[in-house]
Amino acid sequence: MSRTFNVAVVGATGAVGNQMLEVLAERNFPVNQLRLLASERSEGSFLEFRGEEVMVERLTQDSFKGIDIALFSAGGGRSLEFCPVAAKAGAVCIDNSSAWRMDPDVPLVVPEVNPQAIAGYSAKGIIANPNCSTIQMVVALKPLHDFARIKRVVVSTYQAVSGTGQKAIDELRIQSGELLNGRPVECKVYPHQIGFNCLPHIDVFLDNGYTREEMKMVQETVKIMGDSGIRVTATTVRVPVFYGHSESVNIETEVKLSAAKARELLAAAPGVELVDDVANNLYPMPIDAVGQDLTYVGRIREDESIDNGLNLWVVADNLRKGAATNAVQIAEILAARYL
Repeated sequence: MSRTFNVAVVGATGAVGNQMLEVLAERNFPVNQLRLLASERSEGSFLEFRGEEVMVERLTQDSFKGIDIALFSAGGGRSLEFCPVAAKAGAVCIDNSSAWRMDPDVPLVVPEVNPQAIAGYSAKGIIANPNCSTIQMVVALKPLHDFARIKRVVVSTYQAVSGTGQKAIDELRIQSGELLNGRPVECKVYPHQIGFNCLPHIDVFLDNGYTREEMKMVQETVKIMGDSGIRVTATTVRVPVFYGHSESVNIETEVKLSAAKARELLAAAPGVELVDDVANNLYPMPIDAVGQDLTYVGRIREDESIDNGLNLWVVADNLRKGAATNAVQIAEILAARYL
């Protein structure tokens, strides 16, 4: 790629924003000018990019002049307000929030699954990055769906606190220390203690008894896979892990898919690392996924309770493949094929 691009990172000082800068550098994305944007409390601070210090600017209505690609990770409210502003200024927005994901005019993209959807960016100048848990699941499901068509998915997630942000990371660290020293803990980020505990509660509860996080997985999976016939049910759980989301995924397929065939398909799938050797205690774990961009799949076994069922264990770094890396991968395809 000989052309270079002016890139803005919105929410640059946050956990995902920092990862976006790392991934842009690691993958040698052709950045000409880099503009770092954040709230006024971060204005004037500096972040490093490719060995140079870049000053953080305050996000305003005039921040996107001359920008080609804007990577957003500043929350849904900021995305709803500023993505149209950026698009009007000529930038293509790749948004990490949930604000635009289910908009029918906005493509929802995982490059290993539906890269062709990126072409739809021109409708609004926005591409949505899916939920972190959805991303890693559909990367694993895509090759299986293409072979045997998935009818139903039952997923339970075990999600790291970094999915909530830096304050949650700090809360788990502080609570762990307090508990190990026999002292009471204070709960500020979560409604209950997260240290040495599991919370079956991510985002707000809805009228149907599911949380918003669970319904994101239901709705986003169908949109990304492009098959309205897939039925999905999810239970999402916050666990006392700093980085890396894990998922127990049960699928039912139209035709028989053996565990051996599933391993063969996944071993050849883009973005997947098969780790499935239980005889030697090898299976995916979040500590191995941290800092990596692959989706790790293991514990593959046939579900003996139904005819065409399969169980999987899926793990990925939620800040990288679940957010920053997926966004940069979208930007790479966008830059190479469409800009």
